[in-house]
Amino acid sequence: MNKTFFIKKILPVAAGAILGYSYYYFIGCSSGTCPITSNPFISTAYGAFVGLIFAFPTKKKNKGVKNDNNNQN
Repeated sequence: MNKTFFIKKILPVAAGAILGYSYYYFIGCSSGTCPITSNPFISTAYGAFVGLIFAFPTKKKNKGVKNDNNNQN
């Protein structure tokens, strides 16, 4: 496996899972009425999902291409 693949794809998901479990452990809901924070599996999965969203690439703007729609007089 490629080192950049690990840093850009796997690490955000693992960090999200750790943060999700940490949120359950330190702040979570003990009464059981909170759907995400009352269960460690759900909060860990939710954190991993948020990390997965951050792992997706974003669109990059091309600096060399001019947009004709904005330059019309």
